[in-house]
Amino acid sequence: MSGRLFVVSGPSGAGKSSLCSALLDACPNLKLSISCTTRAPRPGEQHGREYFFLSRSEFEAQRQRGAFLESAEVHGNLYGTRQADVEQMLETGADVLLEIDWQGARQVAAKMPQAIRIFILPPSLDVLRERLVARAQDEAAVVERRVAAAEDEMAHADEAHHQIVNDDFSQTLNALLEIFR
Repeated sequence: MSGRLFVVSGPSGAGKSSLCSALLDACPNLKLSISCTTRAPRPGEQHGREYFFLSRSEFEAQRQRGAFLESAEVHGNLYGTRQADVEQMLETGADVLLEIDWQGARQVAAKMPQAIRIFILPPSLDVLRERLVARAQDEAAVVERRVAAAEDEMAHADEAHHQIVNDDFSQTLNALLEIFR
């Protein structure tokens, strides 16, 4: 029996990672697909746990071989999901979660139309900026680039099957759990 594929997208700072983490804790049959990236690891991140950290040349070589289900350049870094990794998990019957940007979600939808797409929105751009500053992972210039990009990203929310505004974490998590059930 094949599992289901869920794709969660939304702008940086909308709460995707926290929500996905809580969702994974609540759903034992749900497995996270680990993406590849060319960005540098943040403090505490480990290769193979949060991401597979690749050099740009390694990433490009895999992309040229057609290894990625989706790939995109976001904020100057490359990100991608290896198709074989996703297919292997689905074949075991596990449900698979992809936490990716809207560009990647669009590519996944083209290759795997059965994927259930969910877009997480912040309550406002001001709240988004506050969240990005509060997590203290990026320099001020990076935060401002992410906020500027968020408006364009949010314009693609209607491409997803479900759009959820993350105003209250518990309510947003419950809405996600309803979709997974």
